[in-house]
Amino acid sequence: MAELRSFIFIDQLQPQTLCYISSWMRGSLPRRNMAAQIIEIAPGLDIEALTDIAIKESDVRAGILVVERQFGYLEIHSHSTAKVKLSAEAVIKSLGARADDATRPTILASKIVTRIDNQHAFLINRNKLGSMILGGESLYLLECQPASYALIACNEAEKQANIKVVDVRMIGANGRLYLSGTEAEIRNAKEAAENALLKLGA
Repeated sequence: MAELRSFIFIDQLQPQTLCYISSWMRGSLPRRNMAAQIIEIAPGLDIEALTDIAIKESDVRAGILVVERQFGYLEIHSHSTAKVKLSAEAVIKSLGARADDATRPTILASKIVTRIDNQHAFLINRNKLGSMILGGESLYLLECQPASYALIACNEAEKQANIKVVDVRMIGANGRLYLSGTEAEIRNAKEAAENALLKLGA
């Protein structure tokens, strides 16, 4: 039986979070404020059968379908919250599980680095797909497990703070999030991101 590693509902995809995942997404591209569901399971190959169930259950679009070494990932979205939830419920039912059975998020690392040096900013920008961090800005770093929880941390941080999304890694052993902005806004983002994960871990 598949292990449900995450089962994440996002009520409204925020603009930067949306644009970031769309930069590498190979499926249907979502739009701003769409509802989305992220599902992460193990073993990875089982995500294929769950994708079939999700997209046949209601009129949703699949943006991410990844079979990684250990884990499988699916992202579906729609303008209709009800349709996203209907497809998500069909997936849960097929697993014989409940949403509460998903692995709780764990924060492995959380750090604010203030007033980034220009050289440091250059090095970070060489390996990212999102916005550029500039010298003098502050940087928020988050690492979590399971990896897909990094996406909701990013989305909730963007709702609450005026920041830039520099990098989000939601696939693999650990999830990682890089956000930049003024020190005050970065502290707001940190609080929002971690509160979102703590709430899901309650």
